[in-house]
Amino acid sequence: MSTTGPAIILVAPQMGENIGATARAMYNFGLTDLRLVRPRDGWPNPDAVPMASGATPVLDNVQVFGDTRDAIADLNYVAATTARRREMIKPVIRPAEAAQTCRKLASEGAQSGILFGAESSGLPNEDVVLADAILNVPTNPDFSSINLAQAVLLMSYEWFQSGFEETSEADPKGAARPATREELHGFMDHMERELDNNGFFYPAEKKTSMVQNLRNIWMRADFREQDIRTLRGVISTLVSSKRRSEDN
Repeated sequence: MSTTGPAIILVAPQMGENIGATARAMYNFGLTDLRLVRPRDGWPNPDAVPMASGATPVLDNVQVFGDTRDAIADLNYVAATTARRREMIKPVIRPAEAAQTCRKLASEGAQSGILFGAESSGLPNEDVVLADAILNVPTNPDFSSINLAQAVLLMSYEWFQSGFEETSEADPKGAARPATREELHGFMDHMERELDNNGFFYPAEKKTSMVQNLRNIWMRADFREQDIRTLRGVISTLVSSKRRSEDN
């Protein structure tokens, strides 16, 4: 069984100390893929080193991205951590379930990731909509705030624990691998572009919410790479047929 763990993606982290503590929490449980999106104080950050307490394999391989979409482009599955209710139709899962999903995907050769928001504000909706599921940590309702490194520690622990149970379930969809975020986003861009060209987004002031609703539908579909190629072929055929009819 593969032991490739999920990427931990920190969106707009504010303090180097928290990044270092996150690296330590990850490495305690065998995770090494740490990605930063627009870190407030830049990277590298010397404040991260003492808090990492020797988790240099994590710090030495940090990847930095300008936006979340690029940070998750190579992933096949993404969960977004958030404590707030969102007006989105997405599955809400707990850490143990997320870990099992990531573990199963790893056994299929697929890559997963967990999104964590900024310490002060969490993840914005435009980042949550990119995820397949919302990851919620059950806490005391009278004192629900946990810090960034604690949240990463919980998820890292559940990932590590999930490795003690062999997953033998066969892939019900066959050998085709799950679609990467880059492939899925390419399909969504293609679909939205053609819908826009054909006047679907009307009235114009509702376009943003309509796009978000469509993307939530696609994110729930659990597409394989072959599915994406088929759907993009369908779109291209429909567009070509329409153009031929107009030319005649």
